[in-house]
Amino acid sequence: MKLIRFGEAGKEKPGLLINDKRIDVSSIVADYNEAFFENNGIEKLQEAIKNSSSFPEVSDTVRLGSPVARPSKIICIGLNYVDHCEETGAVIPAEPIIFFKSTTSLCGPDDNLVIPKDSQKTDWEVELAFVVGKKASYVSEADAMNYVAGYCLLNDYSERAYQLERGGQWAKGKGSDTFAPLGPVLATPDEIADVNNLTMWLTVNGKKYQNSNTSNLIFKIPFLVHYLSQFMTLLPGDVISTGTPPGVGLGIKPEPVYVKAGDVIELGIEGLGTSKQLAVAYF
Repeated sequence: MKLIRFGEAGKEKPGLLINDKRIDVSSIVADYNEAFFENNGIEKLQEAIKNSSSFPEVSDTVRLGSPVARPSKIICIGLNYVDHCEETGAVIPAEPIIFFKSTTSLCGPDDNLVIPKDSQKTDWEVELAFVVGKKASYVSEADAMNYVAGYCLLNDYSERAYQLERGGQWAKGKGSDTFAPLGPVLATPDEIADVNNLTMWLTVNGKKYQNSNTSNLIFKIPFLVHYLSQFMTLLPGDVISTGTPPGVGLGIKPEPVYVKAGDVIELGIEGLGTSKQLAVAYF
């Protein structure tokens, strides 16, 4: 299944994307939140929508929100592609680098990117994210995929001056409002033939900057679930983003390129759809 949430920001309803048609399942599901995933919501929904024609359709013109309601955590993995390490001059990590995005950074896939006040170095990062399906603590790598509810497209926007020049704390550069557009869909694992072989790309104003494949990940999803669960309990609905490939603005030579108001950023991952953000100045 491909789960969506639609409607006005803060008032989204749960839906599904079936054969390119959006349907409203709010009559049987409250929301795609922690309680939904914790209580086998995906399996129950799959059974309930066997006759999808009985559910109302949703217009393609209606806004899409994040396909999951505000999670308890948005956990990100830094420097998880070898060639991205090389372009930024970073050492290839021996263990995953972990940082958090604020839950208030979460927004819909096509919502505007609001450049933070006084920002000069807002950057883009196309990433594969996955959503935790059940409570995970001290999970073995062999059992890890049983804890994955599905996969999403995420743009891990980053303000590089805040991240690198204001005390070296990555969270400062990652947590601004609108810095985590997620979706358009949450695709359950059965929708994706091989999550370790998905093409991914990102353009700015039509120019392609990122063009890679999830096969290039250093630390794969089973290891990440195992590894993270050694340090913290992962809750149903938590979002984990796996890192970005090369082509970020920071790494462009001879001069970095950063987002400015009026720019249009488009990105996609095979099987997970595309998203588009218009950059606007903070007022």
